[in-house]
Formats: sequence, structure tokens, C-alpha cells
Amino acid sequence: MMSVGRVNPLEQVFSGNGKANPTVKSTKGDSVSISSEAVEKAERLRVAEMVAVAPDVRADKIADLKERINNPSYMNEAVIRETAEKILDALFPDSDSSITL
Repeated sequence: MMSVGRVNPLEQVFSGNGKANPTVKSTKGDSVSISSEAVEKAERLRVAEMVAVAPDVRADKIADLKERINNPSYMNEAVIRETAEKILDALFPDSDSSITL
């Protein structure tokens, strides 16, 4: 009868009592490689989630503007001119939007 010695690879890891043998160390390390496309998609998802939870309206700014508009001394020629120029700049960014009255 032929006798074969134990060839179980777990013998190297476990000592005879079934507990892990701390003196055996692995020479291989795990590594993960993340593509730049995956990183970009993760960043887009993170930004989309931030936008989703952000409030649509800044109530403090709206309250401040309502208070200013209702103040008769606020609505003057300079404010109207500046507002009109900003609207024109937004509509026609490549043109010279200086207003002459």
C-alpha cells in the first residue's frame, strides 16, 4: 500500500489546532485599477446628487430683492440701466449692449 503525505495547502496557513498561523505571510498584494472614464462618471454622479439636494430658490436673496424693489429710493435710473444691460448681455453675449437714453 502506498502512503501519500498531506498535501493540503491549508496546512501552511493553519496550525494543528485549526487557528490561523500568523507567521505565514502572503507575498501577493491586491490591487485595483479604476479607469479615468469611471472616475469621471463617479464625479458626475456626485455633482448630480449635490444639485438634486440643493434648494432651487434662495429665499434670502428673493426677500432682499423684494424689499429693495418696494423701496422707492431703490428704483432709480442707474438701477434700471444696469438691469437692462445685464438682460441684454444675457440675451446677446457677443454684442455691445451699452444703452443710450
